[in-house]
Amino acid sequence: MRSPLFKPRPLSGWVLAALLATPSVQALDLVKTWELARAHDPQMQVVAATRSSVQAFEAQAQALWRPVLMGSATVGAMSADTSTTGAQFSMGGTGGFATSANAATSTRWSLQAKQPLYSPERQAQQAQLNTAASVAELRADLAQQQFMLLTAQRYFNLLLAERQEQVLKNQYAAVSRSLTEAKDRFALGDLPVTDTHEAAARAEGLKAQLLAAVSEVQMARSVLTDSTRLAADVLKPLSPKGDAAVTAVPPLAQVLEQVREANTGVRLQKAQQDVARQELRKHERSGGVTLDLVASAGRDRLSGDGDFGPSTNTQKQQMVGLSLNVPLYTGGWRSAKLQEAVDAQTRAAAEVDLAVQQAQQQARSVWLALETGPARLAALKASWQASTARLEATRLGRQVGDRTTLALLQAENDAAQAELAWLRAQTELLLTRLQLDALTGSMSVQSLQALNAQLAP
Repeated sequence: MRSPLFKPRPLSGWVLAALLATPSVQALDLVKTWELARAHDPQMQVVAATRSSVQAFEAQAQALWRPVLMGSATVGAMSADTSTTGAQFSMGGTGGFATSANAATSTRWSLQAKQPLYSPERQAQQAQLNTAASVAELRADLAQQQFMLLTAQRYFNLLLAERQEQVLKNQYAAVSRSLTEAKDRFALGDLPVTDTHEAAARAEGLKAQLLAAVSEVQMARSVLTDSTRLAADVLKPLSPKGDAAVTAVPPLAQVLEQVREANTGVRLQKAQQDVARQELRKHERSGGVTLDLVASAGRDRLSGDGDFGPSTNTQKQQMVGLSLNVPLYTGGWRSAKLQEAVDAQTRAAAEVDLAVQQAQQQARSVWLALETGPARLAALKASWQASTARLEATRLGRQVGDRTTLALLQAENDAAQAELAWLRAQTELLLTRLQLDALTGSMSVQSLQALNAQLAP
């Protein structure tokens, strides 16, 4: 008997143990996965920090119209000389006088209070700060939605990776049996050597695919472990139900209108457009006018020895009144800032239109995928069932000699790929429904609960 020209190398012991062993795991549903990721993943810490800045912006906006009180104090060494001539005294007569203080001690304190009464620029700043609070809230909402989608994708990525590994294990075992049978029948002279080569080549190819699948499972499990802080050996995602049905999809026109009004990204762009609009108000011609209620009190004291003996000079001031400020000329700065704000507002308006367009395009794509999804699933399931029936028929035909080894190997590959395609389409359809909720601004934990109900316990 001639030895085959190509003999597949057996898998090493530890690789076979890793591939064929079934670890003890427990089922983990999607909602529980989200709760663990929300509690432990650093991405949610970023979301929480973004959301906490809302109160800071609101506090700044409220403080803009509150009174401001400033105090100052100064102490130091000082010399002062004064000379006055032609002075008229209250008791009659005219003359002059002089004061002198050398190496004297100077002390000074003052208090100033200001209550803003009118300021278009301050009003615009307050509106901007309130809008900034809304922007921070929307950014946090958008980041949380994206992370919720990412968590669901990670969950199903692990499910698909594990299922692909299991399918490849089964296929590798079947091909190994076919290889053994081909060798035995070749030894009996019942098969040509090419059948042995074909089975050996397919076995080697599957071994490479299986090793890659093991790496994918380990990577997918590691990503989910890092996010949830669960041990890798307790992660077991649930599979979609065989008869899972996506909830009813609203009409396309309704979806597009919801996107225009409620999409988080669109609302974020609209808020930024409002910030640009308030920036324009700040630099209008009347924006720099201010009217404040002001009050001040202070005292200056100088004491020491001078040319005429000990000297002390004390001054006290108190004032309550109104302060009006009107910018008359700024060297062109205000007009340049105004033009900059006009351009920024134009750009912000265009960005809103662009955000609406892109979000609606995504929504239309997702809506179409949901509309055709059930029919696509039914077709893929029928394809898998047909491929399985074809595989059984090919096996029988192979036993009686009506089918070749290559036909059997191809039938096994087609059945495996059809099964994976059906499972992948199931998970994609569930994720697509989640994406529609995100695009219409209605994504929440209830969305995950609805998706979770479509998974087999």
